[in-house]
Amino acid sequence: MRVKVEVVRSPHRRKTVEAVREGNRVVVRLPATLTQSEARRWVKTMLERLEESEHLRRLNEKKELERRARELHDRYFAARPKLRSVRYVANQRDRYGSCTPADGTIRLSHVLADFPDWVRDYVIVHELAHLRIADHSSRFWELVRRYPLAERARGFLIAKGLEG
Repeated sequence: MRVKVEVVRSPHRRKTVEAVREGNRVVVRLPATLTQSEARRWVKTMLERLEESEHLRRLNEKKELERRARELHDRYFAARPKLRSVRYVANQRDRYGSCTPADGTIRLSHVLADFPDWVRDYVIVHELAHLRIADHSSRFWELVRRYPLAERARGFLIAKGLEG
């Protein structure tokens, strides 16, 4: 289904571009000073961003990732250290995950949502290990290797160009 797009050009808007969903249409607000080609490019960009944002929201609403991370946390790390949250994000283009040990949060690239479960599980275990050990030392890899498909999953990620 094609979405109805309304473009609003404002003389008061100088630099910012905004897209919001209003019912069954998307309203894109942009500066009146943009050329037609710039406006078309911005409309396309903003529709892509909005779709990506809505896709992330749907993925994170399911709570499936959170449930699975807690399961793996309990199984391989005896629930220590504390895992506060895990969520998909869209701003990780060059890595598959990251964590902040100080607050127990893990962020996974949204591209992992389309990968096999055992690969996503490996990335979760990898980031859980970072909650204990920040570097990639031999102690860190001992923790990661608790996950039986770790080497296979690393190979998959290397083939996808996301690890190596």
